[in-house]
Amino acid sequence: MLRFAPSPTGEMHIGNLRVALFNYISAVQREEPLLIRIEDTDKERSIPGKEKEIYEILALFGIKHQEEQLQSNNVRFHRAMALQLLQDKKAFNCFCTPETLETKRENAKESNTAYRYDGTCENLPAELVIDNPNPFTIRLKKPSHPITVTDIIKGESTFAPDDIDSFILMHADKYPTYNFACAVDDMLADISLIIRDEDHLSDTPKQIAIHEALGYTKKIEYAHLPIIVNNEDKKLSEGDDASSVKWLLAEGFLPEAIANYLIMMGNKTPSEIFTLKEAIKWFDLKTISKAPARFDIDKLKSINREHLRGLDPKELSRYVGFADEEIGQLAKLFLEEASTLKELRQKVGAVFAPKVAPNEYQAQFDTLRKLTQKAPHFDDYESYKGYLMEHSGLEGKNLLNPLRLLLSGAEHGPELNDLYQNIKNYLKEVVK
Repeated sequence: MLRFAPSPTGEMHIGNLRVALFNYISAVQREEPLLIRIEDTDKERSIPGKEKEIYEILALFGIKHQEEQLQSNNVRFHRAMALQLLQDKKAFNCFCTPETLETKRENAKESNTAYRYDGTCENLPAELVIDNPNPFTIRLKKPSHPITVTDIIKGESTFAPDDIDSFILMHADKYPTYNFACAVDDMLADISLIIRDEDHLSDTPKQIAIHEALGYTKKIEYAHLPIIVNNEDKKLSEGDDASSVKWLLAEGFLPEAIANYLIMMGNKTPSEIFTLKEAIKWFDLKTISKAPARFDIDKLKSINREHLRGLDPKELSRYVGFADEEIGQLAKLFLEEASTLKELRQKVGAVFAPKVAPNEYQAQFDTLRKLTQKAPHFDDYESYKGYLMEHSGLEGKNLLNPLRLLLSGAEHGPELNDLYQNIKNYLKEVVK
């Protein structure tokens, strides 16, 4: 099984979505089920109802899964495993107060050394543990050997025992830490491949140490995805609008285009424009670059434009508020200057909105509007234009400039001939 394990503590950002896409593709390729595990054990930061939003976004992007899980439902297993480790003397109760530990961290910082747990509680006599009324955490004993992580993307990384340290498994409130809950849940679910962001690379040796201490011998594969950076080569943060999946959707980027770009970013792909279904045929984690992936909103706009061009006209017309093939074709005319649904809605909306002409063309504009309102239906633009010229005496820019404003609500845009073909059945409404 593979798993996508978001926490319900904020908006889904494109880094999460990329992880979900790669897990889904790999699960389909390997013919293994995909588990969505909502990591909700951080009660203070978890937002009620956020998991519903996560599932809705995954469905919107065509990411299908076979199993769902709330991590909080596994707390009884986390506690049982912690007890087992205590009994096997592979973990120990730590009574150090947060204040004491913070002082030791500050001392380490002042002496310019890396903070490591100093083993104060590791070898306490049993009677001092049993008779101690103070709150305690549970720590895993520092491993006795280095741990090597073999990663599909990054290759091998070796972590010394001091790098792993005697870290906390269970908080004083009897809830697991991220690493302990994650390691136990992956073990219980028989996860075969873990794909996640490289921020978690330092967590991996800790989770392997937990598996080893619990006697779990299955080798899990790992793939840690490089960070996503902006055009200034700074890590794309949750404060950047473009990092939010909801923001991108609200701006009018198609899910298909966002998925296309996230799969392509920092990767070798046989073509620039493709669907998720097509990507499943050739996607390979081994082709992903080790370097940070640069997110370029202009590149996403270019890809989005191509996906909009490829839409069925009637479907596109629904996206811009209609249900008519001609309006879909009209929208496609504006793709030379628009690249998102939001921009297309504005362009198409301007065609049907009340229009105002500048003073220099006001008289001609009013004349053309009145003539059009009483004109017969013309199947082609040249006949319509000829009718206007004959009855108004206008020609050249005195005809074409106000006419463009009348038909499109803008001074520049598609050829009037193309525009007319897609609005001729709505002409009276357009010039109202």
